[in-house]
Formats: sequence, structure tokens, C-alpha cells
Amino acid sequence: MHAIRLHAFGPAENLTHETVEDPLPGPGEVRVAVAAAGVHLLDTALREGREGGPIPLPQLPTVPGREIAGTVDALGEGTDPGWLGRRVVAHLGAVPGGYAELAVVPADRLHPIPQKLTAAQAVAMIGTGRTTMGILLLADLTACDVVLVTAAAGGIGSLLVQHARNAGATVIGLAGGTTKAAWVRELGADLAVDYTDADWPSLVRTFLDERGVPGATVVFDSVGGDPGRAAVGLLAQGGRHLVFGWSSQGPPPRLKGAGGPPSGGPLEFTDDELAARGITSEQVLGPPMLARAGGDNPIRTLETAALAEAAAGRLVPAVQAFPLSEAAAAHRALETRGTIGKVVLVP
Repeated sequence: MHAIRLHAFGPAENLTHETVEDPLPGPGEVRVAVAAAGVHLLDTALREGREGGPIPLPQLPTVPGREIAGTVDALGEGTDPGWLGRRVVAHLGAVPGGYAELAVVPADRLHPIPQKLTAAQAVAMIGTGRTTMGILLLADLTACDVVLVTAAAGGIGSLLVQHARNAGATVIGLAGGTTKAAWVRELGADLAVDYTDADWPSLVRTFLDERGVPGATVVFDSVGGDPGRAAVGLLAQGGRHLVFGWSSQGPPPRLKGAGGPPSGGPLEFTDDELAARGITSEQVLGPPMLARAGGDNPIRTLETAALAEAAAGRLVPAVQAFPLSEAAAAHRALETRGTIGKVVLVP
């Protein structure tokens, strides 16, 4: 089969398209003929050799990627024969192997792909979608909310815009560039602005003044940095700043062996700052999200909910596809914010 391999940590060019042996499923596993593989911003940090994040650095050489969808073409010993030939989607967890024509997956991680979804859409919902569902459980939006979404043209951001619109909330989307902002308007945002324009907060304030509201009630922030801080400045008293990333400041872990302080990190506010404004700021990923999801397997609960929302048409994941052989180009585009929606590789 063909796969993308990484032999040394470093730039995107280190991702090479190679011919490797077909993997074989072990006991309790299946092999999937991959139709789409998800690309995550975390993949780019791991490719560079950045340590300290939620996923440990892989041993090299490695086949990156943790989100796959396709058709089961082989079964390991003791695996339910009913999986053979079925369209499935799975998140591989901490074990990579998704950037390939074939991938081995534990059967207990599989979800059938709903009939109405493509493989690429299913991949978008198994990782990006499940995170979105966890964020929304904590947000609990209503029609009374005024919602501001940073990175609204991204995989999670575009789903948040759709959900807020479905809830009847007023939706403001921030996107990097006029093309992305125009796309966010088409997605259903009441206002979409280019946050690379230094005057964008004034545009939002004018919009809010015209509607007679003092500010946003919720800011969904995955950008941080100056855009994130400006977004927090637009919160009304009692508003909530819900953080699930800080892409403008770079990934939080540092390059292995480089020394020095970690790069990036979330915005920080003192208790006095928050109290003076009457607002809250909370990082929503991790234990708070999983506790709200509930169930014996909270992550699977969120995955199931995400796929159901997409199957029902309430959330439509945006997908930007690259050929598997162009994984390096996909990484470069993601790192330079040159993508819209979820990035996937297609063998």
C-alpha cells in the first residue's frame, strides 16, 4: 500500500509518500480500506517534534494521522464478522497510522458511517465534531445569546456558527481574510468580519449598537493572542469566554531539545480583571467536557452525538480535501491558515 511516512521530526517536507507493507489486523481489530483521513493541527506539532501536548511523540519512522473512514476489508481473530464490508469511521486515539491506504483499528473504536454522510464528512465529525459537541454541552446556547466565534471558517468554528444559528442566537464570525469572512456569511453568520483588519472590533461594536445590545454573551475562542483579547473586550457583563485553543500564539509545547520556555499558550486573566468586567473565562477541553458528556465512555458519547447531528443535517461539516500524496501541502496550508473547514487526505 501507499502511506505517508515521517522519518525525522521537522518541516512538512519531511512527510514522504512511500510504498510500505500492508498492515494485518490482530485479535479484536479490523483493517480499513481508507477513503478519507483527517488532518489535525496537532499533527503538525507532532511532525515538528513538539512534546508536552495531549498525545506523546511517536517513535520514528511513523505513519501519522488518527482519524480515518472507509470500508472494513479484513478482520482479526475474534472480531465480529458483521463488520466486514461495512463503511466505518474511527478515531485511532494515541496510536497513529491514518495517513495510509489501509489502517488497522480496534473494533471497539468503530462507528458505522450514517448513510447520508460521505467518508470525509464522517472523518470531520469523529474528531472535530466530537470536540464541538463537548464545547456545546458547556455553552448551552439559547436564542437570547449573542455569540462571537473566532476562527469561524475552521472545522470547529464553522460547526459552532451553524449550531448557534440553529439555536436562534445572534452569530458573529471572525475569520482571517476577506474570502473566509465571505464564506462565514454564507454559512449563516449575522455578521462576519476579517480579523486581520485592525478595525474589526469597531465593526462589531457598530453591529451590536444597531441591535441595542451591550455586547456578546459568549465568545468561542480558539485563536487567543490579540484577536482573542479583543474578542473578550466585546463581552457584555455576565459574558462567558470559552477557550479551546490559541492558534495565534503557536502550539503550547516547545520543540524537543530546544530549551527555553514553551511557545504560545492561552490568554490569561486575573480574578480581579474578570470580576471588574463581570465575565468568566474557562478552558473547556478535558475533564469539564468529559464530565458533562457522561456515560461509561464519554468520548464515544460525544462521537456518537456528532455523527447523529451530521446525519440529521443539523450540522454540515465543511471539508477541504488533498490527495494523500500531497500530505506535506496539506500541513503547510493548515499551518499558514490557508484552509477552510476540516482538512482531509484522500488516498
